[in-house]
Amino acid sequence: MLMSPEIRRALELALEAGESVRGTTSPNPPVGCAIVDSDGDIVGVGATQSPSGSGEHAEVMALRAAGDRARGASAVVTLEPCNHTGRTGPCTHALVDAGITAVYYATRDPNPLAAGGAEYLREHGVSATYLGLDVPALQFWLTGVRLGRPHVTVKMASTLDGFSAAEDGTSQWITGEKARQHAHRDRACRDAIVVGTGTVMADNPKLTARNPDGSLYPHQPQPVVIGRRPIPQGSHLDRDDVLRFESIDAALADLWERGLRDVLVEGGPRLVGSFLSAGLVDTIHSYLSPSILGGGLPAVNLGLERPTTLTDIRRFQIQHILRLGEDILIQSTVRATQKESGT
Repeated sequence: MLMSPEIRRALELALEAGESVRGTTSPNPPVGCAIVDSDGDIVGVGATQSPSGSGEHAEVMALRAAGDRARGASAVVTLEPCNHTGRTGPCTHALVDAGITAVYYATRDPNPLAAGGAEYLREHGVSATYLGLDVPALQFWLTGVRLGRPHVTVKMASTLDGFSAAEDGTSQWITGEKARQHAHRDRACRDAIVVGTGTVMADNPKLTARNPDGSLYPHQPQPVVIGRRPIPQGSHLDRDDVLRFESIDAALADLWERGLRDVLVEGGPRLVGSFLSAGLVDTIHSYLSPSILGGGLPAVNLGLERPTTLTDIRRFQIQHILRLGEDILIQSTVRATQKESGT
């Protein structure tokens, strides 16, 4: 769709605002909003606030920043404004009351409780234009709404020949510093991070999101361990705030009830294989190191579910390839046919 330069600039700011709060807004989506007045000036930008804080939605934050300059202005929002009362009032009402005359929204709201915002705006004299754009910050939340469970991203790091650790179990560090920094930034955008008890026993991970200097990011994902074996006493995850589950289904159901929508699974190979075999992987982040081990532990262990013929191969769709120093990150999503079949 053709957009004026002013609306396009407002959209860029709204997208940036939404991305900046990823990982902090669940169960609400990380939405961004920008207000542009009739002169083409940006007069307010806002993003969804954390439920542990004010919980205000992006539109309300942007309107607050704009003040009286919102009257007669246009609002550009990454998600269709909500039309229901939850912890906060309907954003559609706030936009109408503020004197907004036009709303441009990138994505429709699939939540039946909140949908109908565009219709309400039009009924109250506000033009509402659907832009039909993919918003990266919202994809995890949108998947959760559609499936009724958290969006699952599997992260793997391996050599070119597919191994995540040497035969003696050593795995630090397959990838270089830039790849590890990227992985930690990614952790800081997630609601929860999941490993199996095997990884706890082998690597003693902290499951924190850390800056290169070792300091913690402001937002930390909820640590989760799946498996029946006990966590070793004195290990980093031998803490009261770590959630423990015996099965994947129990973990995802509990995390959904807690309002967590974006889950990162970091292994080990058997846990990753179990998620894949259950058809519960939506995205794969595969960090590839330009190295060869020749043997060792595979990045994925499908156990008895492993394909025995090429017709059983699990195919994903590459969305993005990123160079990180000497390493490469390949981001893939499950193919649409698999989504539709539930596998």
